[in-house]
Parts: sequence; C-alpha cells; structure tokens
Amino acid sequence: MTATILSETVLPQLPSASGVEVIGPTAYVISDDAPFLYMLDAATLAPTGQVQLFETADFGTGRIPKASKPDLESMAAITGPGGAAGLLLCGSGSRTNREIGYFVGLPTAGASGAARFVQRLGLAPLYSQLRAQLPPGTTLNIEAAATSATELLLLQRTVGGGPAVLFMLPLEALTHLFEPRWAGPAPLRMLAFELPKLQGYAAGFSGATLVDGKLFVTASVEATADAVADGAVLGSFVGVVDMNAQKASFARLAWADGRAYLGKVEGLAVRRTLAPGHFELLLVTDDDQGGSTALVAELTES
Repeated sequence: MTATILSETVLPQLPSASGVEVIGPTAYVISDDAPFLYMLDAATLAPTGQVQLFETADFGTGRIPKASKPDLESMAAITGPGGAAGLLLCGSGSRTNREIGYFVGLPTAGASGAARFVQRLGLAPLYSQLRAQLPPGTTLNIEAAATSATELLLLQRTVGGGPAVLFMLPLEALTHLFEPRWAGPAPLRMLAFELPKLQGYAAGFSGATLVDGKLFVTASVEATADAVADGAVLGSFVGVVDMNAQKASFARLAWADGRAYLGKVEGLAVRRTLAPGHFELLLVTDDDQGGSTALVAELTES
C-alpha cells in the first residue's frame, strides 16, 4: 500500500482543521477550536462559506483557548430528525466541556444555504458508556467518525499505551441524541487495533470515512503520552480497516519524491475512485499552531 501526496493547499482563516467530509460539490471542514463549520469547493478547495455552530466570546484571537474549546474532532454524514440529511459533529470527550456535539442539517439539492440548521447535542451519557469500555485510567478521546447504512463508527485515539479502539453503535439506537433526555445505553460493539509506531510512539486514529463498504482511516503520531497536551508531530499514516477480520493495513504518507510527510493529518474524505484499489483522497491537517492545509493524495492498495 502506498499513500502519495499530489498537492498541498494552505487554508487561510480556517484554524486547526480536524475533520473533512465531501458531499456533492462541497467539502465540509471542522475545526477543533473555532465556532464554525467551513465549506470549500471540493474540486478547487476555494472557500465558499461557513455555518456558525455556537456563539462564543473566546474567538477574538482566531482560536478558542484549549481550556474552553469544545474540541470538535470528528464528523460524519448522518440522517437526523425527520429524515433530514446532515452532518454529525462530535467533541472528543477528553474533558467534560468536550462532551457536546452538533447536528447540521444540510439543504436539499437546489436549496439555498439558508436552509441549514444547527442543533446542539449532549453527548455526556453516550460518552460515559464508551468510557466504561476502556481500560481504567484511559482518557476517552474520540477523534474520528464514520457511518455505514446501519451503524455509527466512533474511533478512539489512545495515547500513552493501549490499543486504538473502534466503537460501533446501531444508528437506530442513537435517536436519543436528538431528544432532551437520555433514553438509555445503546447496544455497542468494540474492536481494538494495534497501529504502527514511529520512534517508539504508537499512531492514533485521527480521521475516518466509509465509502462503498470500505473504511478508510488516518492515524498520526505525536511524541506525547497525554490525550490533551500536544507533542512533537512525527508523521502520519493512511490506512484501510477490515472490520470483519479486525485488521488494519497502513501506508506512511509521503511526498511524490519519497520523503516522509512530517505533518499531522486530522481527517480524510475520498474525492474519487480512480480504479479498483486506487483512490484520490482529500486530507486536512493541523499544525497545532492554528494553521491548516488540505492535501490531495493518492492511495494505492496493491
């Protein structure tokens, strides 16, 4: 498997990109320290607009401080109330103020941007259920999400030891997310994976998308054992997860001349299937200083 960068585009005025989803002609990008959902032209990567998720007085510097940010790290396309198509955005859960999410309803084809709506979601009860499945002392840190026709997939980024975890919850059991009160625990499956290492530090899941039954993931490596504190970034991987065999195959992300990419990839979407086992990906990155870029890369499985 190889993962080769074709181009890199700086995303000005879009701090700390943490996830991307391509729907039709639009690439939706979330930030872990901004109150907006950003929209780009999926082909040109030119900005086309933004949706305000919440109001805050802490965005004056262009980034919400680490202590108060909701840490929106994962996003997935999902059907919401009344059959509305939209995006589910989830906080990481690594602190109590990060146990929130948002559902953004998307306009139907041909409708104006004004048709979008935003609903705040309380994720604390769900995250409490997920946290109980982890080894004692492990910080819940949901960094990626994807959906199949029947399940919501939430990927735990474990740092400081222990396997990376994939939680699988039936979509029909998640209607309580849109209700004002908790309706009880959802049935849950959990898979654990050993991810590649760099300089003795294990990679952690950072992005996911499911296309045609294939789960694509990204994983990045930081020199840290703390789920909240950032560490030096050592590189990133792109992979494919076989959920039935409980195995994941990875390729280290590299430039076309073979140099390893040393940045932190935070999310991915499939822009095009070029041929069987050959895909064009859109990746977003975060330099931990507020800067973001979009990478176009080719993934070849054979």
